[in-house]
Amino acid sequence: MPRKAAGPAPCRVTVCRDCCCGSAKVPGIDHAALTARLRRDTEVRISECLDVCDQANVVVVHPSARARTAGARPVWLGLVNDSDAVEDIAAWVRAGGPGTADRPAILDLYAFTPPPRAASAPPPRDAR
Repeated sequence: MPRKAAGPAPCRVTVCRDCCCGSAKVPGIDHAALTARLRRDTEVRISECLDVCDQANVVVVHPSARARTAGARPVWLGLVNDSDAVEDIAAWVRAGGPGTADRPAILDLYAFTPPPRAASAPPPRDAR
């Protein structure tokens, strides 16, 4: 269950779970457990393919409304294929996420700029 924050909505996370991300194409990972771990700290939306399959598993960390108004933008993280990476993401989210807290240096290894087509991907479907 996500934490309930007082005041403005906190940052949130979109997790790609479609053709490659969250599938047997990325073996040896408990995809449901990784998603559940993120849900303990924030709202998690599940998305259809974000069209960056070469980066599977993809997680997008969205800034809070306040941070977005101040200029923060979503941060795309790829190859999020282990629990340590998920713990680093969860810690950043708890600290406030993009525009509020500095991104942990270790997450720089996962950050990428999506191609324009992926950045305008369809909105996430409801969480499963």
